[in-house]
Amino acid sequence: MRPLHLSSLLLGALSVGVHAVFQDEVGHLDYHYELLGVPQRETTFFHRPRREDKASLLYTLSDVGVLGAVHPSSGAVVWRQFLTGNITNGGGFVRASEGENWICSAFGHSVHAWDAVTGRNRFWMDFEGEVKDLEVMEMTEKERKDVLVLFDDNGATVLRRLNGNDGSVVWEFRDASKDVPLQVSTNVEKVFAVSLHGSLGSYNLKVTALDTLTGKRVDEIILGTKGEVNSEKDVTFVGANSAAPVVAWTDDSHSKLRINVLGTKNLQTFPLEADTVSVEVHAPHLIQSQPHFLVHSKTRSGHRADVYHVQLKSDAITKAYELPLLPGQGAFSTASVGANVFFTRITADELILTDSMSHGILGRWPLKTGNYPAHPLHAVSEVIKKSATEYAVRAAMVTDADDWLLVRNGELGWTRPEGMTGAVAATFAEIPKSEDLAKSLEEEAHSNPLTAYIHRVNRHFDDLQYLPDYLAAIPQRLISSILGTDITNKGDKLLRDSFGFHKLVILATRRGRVYALDAGNEGKMLWNTKAVDLAEGETWDVKAIFVDEPSNQLVIQARDGHALVDIDTGKTIEVRGSLSPVQGVAIVDGPDQSVDTLPRRWPLAIYDGGKVDSLPADLAPEGTVVVRGAEGEIKGLKYVIESDEANAYASWIFSPPKGQKIVHVAARPSHDAIASIGRVLGDRTVKYKYLNPNTLVAAAVDEAASTLTVYLLDTVSGEILSSATHEGVDTAKNIECVMAENWFLCTFFGQYTLQTDPGQSIKGYQLVVSDLYESELPNDRGPLGNAANFSSVDPIDSPTAGGPVLPSVITQSFVLGAPISALAVTQTRQGISTRQVLGYLTESHGIVGLPRQLLEPRRPVGRDPSQGEMEEGLMRYHPTVEIDPKMVVTHEREVIGVKKIITSPVVVESTSLVFAFGVDVFGTRVAPSFLFDILGKGFNKLSLIATVVGLGLGVLALAPLVRKKQINTLWQS
Repeated sequence: MRPLHLSSLLLGALSVGVHAVFQDEVGHLDYHYELLGVPQRETTFFHRPRREDKASLLYTLSDVGVLGAVHPSSGAVVWRQFLTGNITNGGGFVRASEGENWICSAFGHSVHAWDAVTGRNRFWMDFEGEVKDLEVMEMTEKERKDVLVLFDDNGATVLRRLNGNDGSVVWEFRDASKDVPLQVSTNVEKVFAVSLHGSLGSYNLKVTALDTLTGKRVDEIILGTKGEVNSEKDVTFVGANSAAPVVAWTDDSHSKLRINVLGTKNLQTFPLEADTVSVEVHAPHLIQSQPHFLVHSKTRSGHRADVYHVQLKSDAITKAYELPLLPGQGAFSTASVGANVFFTRITADELILTDSMSHGILGRWPLKTGNYPAHPLHAVSEVIKKSATEYAVRAAMVTDADDWLLVRNGELGWTRPEGMTGAVAATFAEIPKSEDLAKSLEEEAHSNPLTAYIHRVNRHFDDLQYLPDYLAAIPQRLISSILGTDITNKGDKLLRDSFGFHKLVILATRRGRVYALDAGNEGKMLWNTKAVDLAEGETWDVKAIFVDEPSNQLVIQARDGHALVDIDTGKTIEVRGSLSPVQGVAIVDGPDQSVDTLPRRWPLAIYDGGKVDSLPADLAPEGTVVVRGAEGEIKGLKYVIESDEANAYASWIFSPPKGQKIVHVAARPSHDAIASIGRVLGDRTVKYKYLNPNTLVAAAVDEAASTLTVYLLDTVSGEILSSATHEGVDTAKNIECVMAENWFLCTFFGQYTLQTDPGQSIKGYQLVVSDLYESELPNDRGPLGNAANFSSVDPIDSPTAGGPVLPSVITQSFVLGAPISALAVTQTRQGISTRQVLGYLTESHGIVGLPRQLLEPRRPVGRDPSQGEMEEGLMRYHPTVEIDPKMVVTHEREVIGVKKIITSPVVVESTSLVFAFGVDVFGTRVAPSFLFDILGKGFNKLSLIATVVGLGLGVLALAPLVRKKQINTLWQS
């Protein structure tokens, strides 16, 4: 039996050292918002997944491309499927069939079917062309229910009928007339393909009727005249699976609504309310439901509705009744119970239920949503008939705050902050100090010593009013300390804690909203606000969030301008546009200022092409500002003071060789504390780290040659400090780099040559780590020697004079067992704790923390480590890095769609805060070197106190006996 080497023990100890979350810490140290995204109106519905069950689930395909089911009672996610793996901007289709245990969805060029209860995939079919609509055939010649899918295949309209069991094609209809396919519908007898007929900007409608059995064309009807329809958005509704499906559209002025019963040539026109800005049509999707539908008209000041009936014998459409105009926003939804159709109206203060037959109100409930003001945008509902005159309604609505609420007879059931999906930027911020205290300290700082002393004494007397509350809280604080609970987390008032765990996380989304979470209180949402108003279809392209602590404000810089937000309340202070599109933001340091209104650190906007504004001379940034040029090159800008103005000029430009393009740039984080300037080796010599703060890593690819070249640049001089080229790289896959202290790391998919056998190579996801040292030799500081200062521009008096001081680079490659993205490095206050490389596992939907020791490039290759190397913590090199479940900081949680991970130090050195966002939101605390400066949650303080008290009581009890024994001993002697 082979003996177990110490290196193997070290490798095993690493996995224990990075144990992510203990079972009793889940939900205490970490928090997770399991989100779906903002539900879309046409892809959200209630559905009973099993015919024998009475309970329904709530299904949706959100605007970020997540399909899922939610339990209506609790709002908990039953299952989720991330259809594309990338965050989308709306689109997609979902349909369900009455009495079936599966639902069907489509996105892009794919069609899928899912088990309605478990979310398991039944089939996944990919086709040519883009899906334009999807419907389930309720009635077919077979016992099964099939799926109709409409495609736009390079200008041709293609309609396919798919087998509902396996997704195979039953028949296919193709029309190459260059029409714009719009929607598909069906009734008992035929299938209808509706398309826009004409030329760009001037269309009418064409309805193609097909035989349900063979898919052959049986009729073609042209509706309206050319120019009635300008685009797909003008077509308000196309019904499906109804006894009399209809198609409806409006004119440009929204003054008339035109409606046609599919399969007929009869076209009816109805007037709309004056000042109508948009129209929605709500109709049932069940064959057995009565052919009734509701037209919801929105005006600038309110909303109203008209209910219409379709006469099956004559196909005539008649107006049954109308619902009055009410001020403000409102939403309507449709629910079917057998043949009966019900309409639910939701306003800002009440919920109203009506029958489709008449305008009589069946139920009316005041809307009670508590702290969640209800300004509904759209909703779906489910109606239960309890008796002949009593009904129950539950409605799930999307509000203008991007929240998803469910109300039961007007009472709030649950709320989900789905607006946090689609996050584009985030940052940590300290909890603001008391404004009064800050003003008092500022006043004392600017006063003479005597005045300041008198002011401080008076302030302390004023603070005595808080003494009773402080004394009253002592017992609770003592009990909390003994039991290990944290009572400060449960209060409404934000307070800084002694460990620094209570920080704000500021999150900005593409929808123009900003959220503030308490990182130390299980991610509790403190406020959310609409920072900017966006037009329909527009996204907020945020480049950076800067926390201006002196002014207690957030500066959110977007591509088209910036917004100022108050950190305490979330109120928007100012929104200002930009004359030029903003490419990025640089946080720069200005010269020391005596004027409080000129902060030292501030955000500098960088415009397209790497251009920056001219600045007043007293605001000229120090150092070099690194930007990306118009052709993708990297430039270093230096501000030069000219009279009273500072202008930026390019001091250097780095352009990769011809054929290469830069795909990723990484620099050291703003907080990158260095605890030691060197690394002590096993023989007690020292390798000195190359700690040049003015460095960045640029990754450039050559698509033709399938190569990746990684450059290390000096940002002061623009010199290339090192470069390495990797061959056989798949340039279409994710390539990322991260940098910290004296090392950097890049990940990519490429060819790896085994160092133990150079003749063999494998393809896989790689991690390439490079360490930078001042010299290859221990105890050698390189050309600079012990010089206190150095310059990246001026030459040095050494054999390498005239050139840059190049670092010694040690590089090693590892093959990772899974793709990884969104790289980040943990940060601690002093940099004493070892670092972890954090990354998102895109396939298993988790966040992994890889120990820095595991990615050590000095690990011995092809041999066991020596005694000195084992003392350093080095282990034998192995080319593969397996993902140990203990390294996954998300534990068993499934965190989907992570686009970025940020970290922040706290007061205690052992701990780093971690926050990830994208679709889900996840936060936690990690301790790469264990909790060496804070007691863990499992420490039994009660047992310790009981032991001390017991020992004290024992001493008190035994003291008289000891004294008596001593006295007796003296008498006996």
